[in-house]
Amino acid sequence: MSFALSPSRHIIALVDCNNFYASCERVFDPSLRNRPVVVLSNNDGCAIARSNEAKALGIGMGEPFYKWRHLMETGGVRVLSANFALYGDMSRRVMTVLRSFASDMEVYSIDEAFLALAGLGIADHRVFGGELRRKVLQYTGLPVSVGIARTKTLAKAANQAAKKVPGLQGVGVLLDEEAIRARLEAVLVEDIWGIGRRKAKWLNEQGIFTAEALRRMEDSVIKKHLSVMTLRTVYELRGIACSGLEAVAAPKQSIATTRSFGDEIGGRDELEAALCSFVALAAGKMREQASAALGMQVFIETSPFKSGFYANTAYAEISPATDFTPELMGLSRRLLARIFRGGLRYKRAGVVLLGLVRAGDGPGLYEPAGSTERQGRLMEVIDRLDGEVFWAREQLSNGLRPKQTRRSGRFTSRWNELLQV
Repeated sequence: MSFALSPSRHIIALVDCNNFYASCERVFDPSLRNRPVVVLSNNDGCAIARSNEAKALGIGMGEPFYKWRHLMETGGVRVLSANFALYGDMSRRVMTVLRSFASDMEVYSIDEAFLALAGLGIADHRVFGGELRRKVLQYTGLPVSVGIARTKTLAKAANQAAKKVPGLQGVGVLLDEEAIRARLEAVLVEDIWGIGRRKAKWLNEQGIFTAEALRRMEDSVIKKHLSVMTLRTVYELRGIACSGLEAVAAPKQSIATTRSFGDEIGGRDELEAALCSFVALAAGKMREQASAALGMQVFIETSPFKSGFYANTAYAEISPATDFTPELMGLSRRLLARIFRGGLRYKRAGVVLLGLVRAGDGPGLYEPAGSTERQGRLMEVIDRLDGEVFWAREQLSNGLRPKQTRRSGRFTSRWNELLQV
């Protein structure tokens, strides 16, 4: 069976940073190169990033620190706390380099981006991918893999090959039927972008184990037993583009800020302060996408690993919708009052802003969303200062911050933490 590939105007590159968090750490600490490196989650709880050397030691993603802590001595593992300020800034630098190659780009995640290559006059896509890798490494110090194909799903498969097949030297190209078929015969269905465990299990029960076998299934069977979205994935495996690049991310419908505390806290004042800090973060993100909230949810939890576990949630509608941080802070305190129980030690809490609408689009004729002009100017100044000033209600004590005993310096965003040579 042969498939009609999308026309040449649909050529997409997926650029993915290799072991991104660990690679960011290596840029500023050369002693980490060629050594097993693990980055821990908030409160130094579990592994959220691993270098290839750490993966080879059997350290699993999400595995609790205490289970493999002994490898620090026996395996020479270097362990670091998450440094999201550094990773976020390094991501922006990578995306800036990528935009110099293709202006039509979709930032898919902190370490991935799709680039539209059609119309760029590329004579050899493998050479182009190699040059892209070289430039990103030169300007940022970060290694990337490049997958080039006519659809996003095939670009993902090409990128996986770029990472796994040494002979490809970090660039996978799937632009002709023979190369596509050979690659998809080596890809298991559970490794296909958009195919989850449940779908993979059902496919295996039908004798479908590879991506190549999946793309040859009958459309009617896929629609009947799986979904239309799965059929779109299959079309993309066949080389038929079903989704283009999203140059601007769609506004989020909700924004959450949640934390597990480094030390459990019992006082209501402390919880109020923590929630106000969460509100400030969430409201700032909301204003970045020019939205205002029509609702708020607050939750608190004690440790699930101790007796007497308690968790509760409170919700309230907001009318008119607002993006004004002090107003949202006041609401979070009132919601906490509904669910707070004295005498308990709380381990986790969070705030979720819901029903987000475009600032200025109110629920009614006389209820404009957003903030007043004066409030808006104040929020603009606060956002521009980017964490240099704080609301008095926020809690600045170290006890409520996540434990980050192994964090490296924020070398690119804090003057007092610049790398010293």
